[in-house]
Amino acid sequence: MATFGSFALIIALALAAYNLLAGAVALRLLATGQPAPISPERLADTARRAGIAGFVAISGAAFALIWSVFTNDFSITYIMEHSNRALPGMYKFSALWSGQEGSLLLWAWLLGIYGFVLRLTHKRDVTLYAYAGAILAAVQVFFLAILNFAAPPFALFRGAIPEDGNGLNPLLQYPEMVIHPPMLYLGYVGFCIPFCFALGALMMRYPGEKWIRITRVWTMVTWLFLTCGIFLGMHWAYAVLGWGGYWGWDPVENASFMPWLTGTAFLHSVMMQEKKGMMKSWNVWLIFTTFLLTLLGTLLTRAGLVSSVHAFAQSSIGTWFVIFMGIVLAVCIFTYIYQRSHLKSEHRVESLVSRESSFLFNNLVLLAACFVILWGTLFPVLSEYVVGNKVTMGAPWYNTVAIPIGLFLLLLTGVGPLLPWRSTSMKSIRRNFILPVAVLWGTVIICLAFGVRPWKDGAFDSGDFYALVAFSLSTSVLSAILSEFVRGAGVISKQTGRNFFTAVWLLTRRNTRRYGGYIIHIGVVIVVVGLAGAAFNKNVESEMALHDKMVIGTYTLENVGFTQDSNLNYNSEFAQLDVYKDGKKLFQMTPEKRVYLASQQPQTMVAIHSVPGWDLYIVYEGTNASTGQPIIKAFLNPLVSWIWAGVVILVFGTFVALFPSLLPSTAALRVPARSAPVEPALTGGAQ
Repeated sequence: MATFGSFALIIALALAAYNLLAGAVALRLLATGQPAPISPERLADTARRAGIAGFVAISGAAFALIWSVFTNDFSITYIMEHSNRALPGMYKFSALWSGQEGSLLLWAWLLGIYGFVLRLTHKRDVTLYAYAGAILAAVQVFFLAILNFAAPPFALFRGAIPEDGNGLNPLLQYPEMVIHPPMLYLGYVGFCIPFCFALGALMMRYPGEKWIRITRVWTMVTWLFLTCGIFLGMHWAYAVLGWGGYWGWDPVENASFMPWLTGTAFLHSVMMQEKKGMMKSWNVWLIFTTFLLTLLGTLLTRAGLVSSVHAFAQSSIGTWFVIFMGIVLAVCIFTYIYQRSHLKSEHRVESLVSRESSFLFNNLVLLAACFVILWGTLFPVLSEYVVGNKVTMGAPWYNTVAIPIGLFLLLLTGVGPLLPWRSTSMKSIRRNFILPVAVLWGTVIICLAFGVRPWKDGAFDSGDFYALVAFSLSTSVLSAILSEFVRGAGVISKQTGRNFFTAVWLLTRRNTRRYGGYIIHIGVVIVVVGLAGAAFNKNVESEMALHDKMVIGTYTLENVGFTQDSNLNYNSEFAQLDVYKDGKKLFQMTPEKRVYLASQQPQTMVAIHSVPGWDLYIVYEGTNASTGQPIIKAFLNPLVSWIWAGVVILVFGTFVALFPSLLPSTAALRVPARSAPVEPALTGGAQ
C-alpha cells in the first residue's frame, strides 16, 4: 500500500499542477481573445476535469493510509509511530490526523472534496468558477508538494520491521477525538473556498455582489464546521485533560479561534455589501485574512512553533508554510492595489446610531479581539527570536484583555438588531431600548440580592464583576431578541388570525436568514451565561482512604472502593465514590487513570455528573507513593451545561438561516391570500 499511496500522491500533484497551469492559460486566453490551437473553453474544461481526477487520486492516497492502519502495516513509519495492534477500530481512523504527515494528507483530501463539489457546480457562473478553481488548484499544489517532498506519509521504516507499533496518543483515544479534528479541519479548509471566490472575483473585476451570494452558503457551512470543531475541542479538554476547565488560551486553541473571529466578522459585514454596496474593500480583506489565519493555525500546529498539548515537534515544513503565506499575501496585496478602483463603496455611513455603524463597530471589535489573541500567541516566538528568551502569555493576561472585549461584543449583539438602517430617531431609541434597559437593571438587582458582589471585604473582585456584567447583558440582549419575535409575530397574528406560536413559525419562514440569525444570537447569549459561571467554580483536593469523606458544595463524597483493571490496550486504576446530598445517596462516580501499554503514557478519565445548574467534576489524580491511597480532586462548576446547550441552539439557528427548505411548507401554515400582509416593518435583525 505504501507504493500505491505514494504513486497516488504523485499523480494528484501532477493533476493539480495541470489544473493550475491549464486553467490560468485558458483564463488568460479568454481575457485577451488571442487565437490558440485549442479553444479556451475546451482547455478550461480539461483543467476542471483534472481537478476532479485529482480528488480521486488524493482519495486513493487517504484510503491507502487508512487501509495500512487497519492492516497493521508497520513497514510504514507513520503507521508504526501512530498505531498498534490492540488499538480499537474506531481510533484507528484517528491515526489519519494524529501525526503531522497524516494531518496534512487530511488537509489535502478535504480540500479535494471541497474542490470536487465546486467543480461539479461550475455551470452557475463558468468564468468565476474557473478563476476560483485555478486558485484552489494553486493551494492544492502547495499541500501536495509538501506531502511528496517534505512530509511523505508513506515513508518506509528503516531497519527491522517491529511486531507492534508505538500506539496512538492517549489524548486522542476518546470518542470526541474521532469527530473533533475532522470537524475543525472542515472549517479550516473550507475557508479556502470563499477566499478563492473573493480573489477570483477581484481579479476579473466581477460586477455586483453576486460572488457574495454564491459564497454565502460556503462561508456559513465552513463557519458552522469550525464552530462545532472549537466547541467539541472545548468539551474534549473539559472531559479528558482533568484540570476542571474547557478553555486555557492554549496557542493551538487560539489558532482555531482567530479565523473564527474574522470569519464571523465577514459573515456580518457582507450584509452591508449586499444591501448597501458598502465595505467592499473591508470584506475582501476580511476573507483574505481569514484564509491566512487558517494557514497560520496549521503552521502553529504542524511545525511545532509553540508549546501545546496539540502541537507537534519541530519540523522543516515551517519554512514551506512561511514562504507560501508570503506568496499568498503578496498576491492579495498586488491584486487589491491593481483592482482597488473596482471596490469603491456606493454609500457611506450616515449616522453613528444606525444599523450600518453597529455592523462596523462589531467588525472593529472582532478584529481587535483577533489582534489581541494573535499578539499573545506569537509573543513567545517573537520574544525568543529578539531576546533569546521565550516569554509566554498566560491565561490571566488573555482574560484581562479578552473578557471586556467579549462583553462589548455581547452588548453590540443586542443593540444592533434594535437599530434601523441609515439613522435612528430618539423616539425609536426610547421605544426599542426601554425593555432591554429595564431587564438589565432588574438582573443587576437580582444578582446583587443573590450574593454576586463586585466588592468583597473592601477589595474589588473582577470575577464577580464580570459575571454580573455578563448575566445582566445576557438577559438584556435576550429580551431584545425575543421582543423582535414577539413584535413581528403579533403583527402576523393580528392580520391573519393565527395563534402566537404559528405566527412565530410563519415569521421565521418568511425571513429565515434574519430570524435564523436571531436564534444564533440566542445561542451565543446562552453560551456566555455558561462561561460566566466559571467565576463561581469551587474545588477541593484530598487523599481519601477507604470510607473517607469529602464535602464540596451540597455534595458529600465517600470513597467505597479503589481497584484496578487491564485489557490489551491499557491498565487502569479507579476509585469508586458514593455521592450523597442531605444524607441521601444519589449515585456513584468512578474517576479513572489509565496507562496505555504501547506508549506507556497516562490518561485521565474524568467522572462528570451534570445538571442544569452545575457540574460535579471528579478527577482521580493517582496514588500517594507512601500510603498507596488515592488522591481525589473534586470541582463544582456552575452552568457548564449551558455552554453545550447554547451550542446546540447556535447550530440549529445556523441551519435555519442556511436552509429555508428544511422548514416544510404546509397548507396549514399558509396565510390566506386575501389577508397576506407585507413583511412586518420591524426594527432590525441579521438580514
